[in-house]
Amino acid sequence: MLAHAEECLKSRDYDLAAFLAEQSAQLYLKSVILELTGEVPRTHSIRQLLHMLRELLSSAEIDEFTRKHRELLIGLEDAYIMSRYLFRTYDKGESEELVRFAGGVIRFVEGVKVKARDG
Repeated sequence: MLAHAEECLKSRDYDLAAFLAEQSAQLYLKSVILELTGEVPRTHSIRQLLHMLRELLSSAEIDEFTRKHRELLIGLEDAYIMSRYLFRTYDKGESEELVRFAGGVIRFVEGVKVKARDG
């Protein structure tokens, strides 16, 4: 989904790029939780998913990441909500920032997983 979000940026479909950015981060986080617990979380909130991972991986780094990037995390969550329930148009800059940040969320969690595994 992240690759498709990047393609949407190139084709100037900024609304879909923002939505796909959120979906890529959300579904990645859910996949990690599924891998660790065998269960799929029943929330769409990226911040709640990060909190669950913080508990599962015993990583204070996740709290710091969440605090530091609170506004962008809310922005990703809003992209999901706006696409489903409200009308919201995204411009190029907003979409690029959300797509870039979604990739950052995924890379960050991958790094935390490796640290937890290697202990």
